[in-house]
Amino acid sequence: MHISPAVPILRFFDEAKMREFYLGFLGMTVDWEHRFDDDAPLYLQVSRTGMTLHLTEHHGDATPGSCAFVPMTGIEEFHAELTDKDYRNNRPGLVNLPWGRQVEVTDPSANRLRFCELKG
Repeated sequence: MHISPAVPILRFFDEAKMREFYLGFLGMTVDWEHRFDDDAPLYLQVSRTGMTLHLTEHHGDATPGSCAFVPMTGIEEFHAELTDKDYRNNRPGLVNLPWGRQVEVTDPSANRLRFCELKG
C-alpha cells in the first residue's frame, strides 16, 4: 500500500488576485482548470516543485482562512525570492522556530501557507 501526500483545498473569492498571488508571487503553475459551464465557479490545481494545491471558488469545498504546512528545503533561497518580488500584500519574514525555519504567507482569501525547513 502507498498513501500519497495530501492535497490541501483552499477557497478563494477573487480569481485575478488568486492568480497574482499563486502564479506571480509564489511562482506556481496551473496544472489544470475546471468549470461546469462559463458561469460556474472555478476549480483548479496549481503546483511547484512537489507542492500541489487545489484552489476553489465552490461554496462548501473549503473554509477561507485555512492553513497548510509545507515542508521544504532551501528556505533561505525561497525567502529571498519572495522578498525580491516586493509583492505589496505580503512581506514575509524568515522565523527560527524550535522545529525549523519558517516563512508564512497569507493569500488574498486569508489562507495561510507555512513553508518550513525542518531541523535535521
